Amino acid sequence: MDGTLQDPLIGQLLDGRYRVEELIAVGGMATVYRGLDTRLDRVLALKVMHTSLAQDAAFVARFIREAKSVARLDHPNIVGVLDQGTDGPYVYLAMEYVAGCTLRDLLRDRGALQPRAALDIAEPLLAGLAAAHRAGLVHRDIKPENVLIGDDGRVKVADFGLVRGADGQTSATTGSLLGTVSYLAPEQIEGREVDARTDIYACGLLLYEMLTGAKPRAGDSAAQVLFAHVNEDVPPPSLAVPGLPAALDALVTRSAAREPGTRPADAAAMLSLLRGARAGLSPAQLDAVPPAARQAGAGAGAPAGAEDSTRIVPLPPGVRPARAVAEEPPFGRAYAGAPAREEAPRGITGGPGAPGVPGVTEGVSRTARIELPPLPPPDEPPGHAPGAGRGRRLPRRGVLSLVLGALLALGVGVGIWYINSGQFLRTPGVYGLAQEEAEQELRDAGLKVRVAEEFSDTVDPGHVISTDPERGARVRRNATVTITVSQGPRVAEVPNLRGIPLEEAEEQLAEAGLSAGEVDWEFSGEVPRGSVLRTDPEAGAERRPDSEVNLVVSKGREVRVPDVVGLSRQEAVDRLREAGFEPKVNEERVYSEEDAGHVAAQSPGAGGSAAEGDRITLTLSRGPEQVVVPDVEGMDEDEARDALEEAGFEVTVRRLFFTGTVFNQSVDPGDRAPRGSTITIWVR
Repeated sequence: MDGTLQDPLIGQLLDGRYRVEELIAVGGMATVYRGLDTRLDRVLALKVMHTSLAQDAAFVARFIREAKSVARLDHPNIVGVLDQGTDGPYVYLAMEYVAGCTLRDLLRDRGALQPRAALDIAEPLLAGLAAAHRAGLVHRDIKPENVLIGDDGRVKVADFGLVRGADGQTSATTGSLLGTVSYLAPEQIEGREVDARTDIYACGLLLYEMLTGAKPRAGDSAAQVLFAHVNEDVPPPSLAVPGLPAALDALVTRSAAREPGTRPADAAAMLSLLRGARAGLSPAQLDAVPPAARQAGAGAGAPAGAEDSTRIVPLPPGVRPARAVAEEPPFGRAYAGAPAREEAPRGITGGPGAPGVPGVTEGVSRTARIELPPLPPPDEPPGHAPGAGRGRRLPRRGVLSLVLGALLALGVGVGIWYINSGQFLRTPGVYGLAQEEAEQELRDAGLKVRVAEEFSDTVDPGHVISTDPERGARVRRNATVTITVSQGPRVAEVPNLRGIPLEEAEEQLAEAGLSAGEVDWEFSGEVPRGSVLRTDPEAGAERRPDSEVNLVVSKGREVRVPDVVGLSRQEAVDRLREAGFEPKVNEERVYSEEDAGHVAAQSPGAGGSAAEGDRITLTLSRGPEQVVVPDVEGMDEDEARDALEEAGFEVTVRRLFFTGTVFNQSVDPGDRAPRGSTITIWVR
């Protein structure tokens, strides 16, 4: 039954943007769909967490961590994360869509690979993994199902769902671990610290499997395989494939060593060892056909075992539980158990029948095009012609005619070969090589070299970022290949801005590729007011472009503010200017005890600190406010006191007796007197 018809997500629009179109794969944690970004009109893959797990905050956090981890990586050999979001009960990742197949599909169809093909796949795999290791990330689940080979032959590392920081810690489980049994490193099983060398172990097993067509660890149960990982060394692949070069034996056994300290430090180190081993192999050794190799389409091998999936397995007796690693869904139909496509991926040659698996985006990367030449029929020696036997003896003239015809055909064939193929060659891959090494390899291949430079956050300075034409492109002999060499990450240097006016300092930061951040002000007797005292980070420091630089600007010399309240306007202005301030007089005046036209208030106040050149604001007095005196004659003493105080006056009482009625007041009723002045009343 078609699961697509039953899937409620098919045809839905996530976040009003991503339309779910087709089921690709189902895993233990999420389901992968082919989708369409309706905003940008591009095909992508949608990885949607199972709704039953979306209620678990730990699973959601792990899911989002995958998005953030991979989004940090920008490398042509890594499947990229484009977006992450939540729409109701659905938590999803939007990812690249890579049309093609997995390495597992290729091994199932072809069996063992020739050394050249195995190395052509391992190189871009390690290049992508090296970018992750440089960023401090460990994949933790390298296996053939997570190595995608696009229809155009390009290789990408997928499924960073188990990724952790190189120094990250995870919680332990009890009596079980989550992972892919066939490729677990001993330190993962024993619960020891996991780092980049854990991925190297899996890569060593992967290389063994490509060279021999079989896994080095086998057993009747997962426990037996785990026991072998911890207690048995990986055998040299030449034991399974006699005649395999010793350099490849050394590369596999060192990378898959049980003790992490014996392995290469990271993917970049293993990539260097691989290229060194490859350089020492002859064309005959590289193109040797292993016994387990099959013609494409000659019959699929045994299906992937249960140990090929990421799953929970019990630990063998005596083995401590490892740190938990997350189960993640695959990215191809082969992961979900759906049948492989019948047509061969366009980038993989060697006959019909090579399976194709939709993966996760049709991104173009500067990696090797994997070309697998057709193998000779298994039971027929090269050069054997069916039905060949003794023919009748030809006369001499017939023999001469045959010879001349053969020579003519040979000449025509050579001419046609030269026109169509002989004058062309394939550009060698020099990605990641040092500039001198890359130039020498290209010249040895009969090509001219032009060098361009470009900044790169992922490739070490002096090493090749890309070539034009790309690796594997068909070019004429003696053609020019442009290699782009890394200058390292683009950096901007903080300029020396001390003593530079603020506005000019901001312009200089912009010219240097930086921007002004927070601006603080401090008193300074050395740097003029409004000029930069110092920067954070300090001058000469290197930062990424567009980083913010905080500025501390001089307020000028610190000066004590004089007291000018009560002075006349001119006296106050003169005194402030003598002290180094800029006086400003408010237009509006206020009533005060000070004489009219004199300073009633100042801001900042007297005795405080201010910078030389700061503005001091003065408020002038209109003099005391005049208030109408109320009539209190005839009132008793208390009533008269309340009326006068409410009007704003002070009250003095003169008594003829102890209590009585007011019979006189010092200011006549209806006259005006300054607010706050004293009114005397007489009581009898």
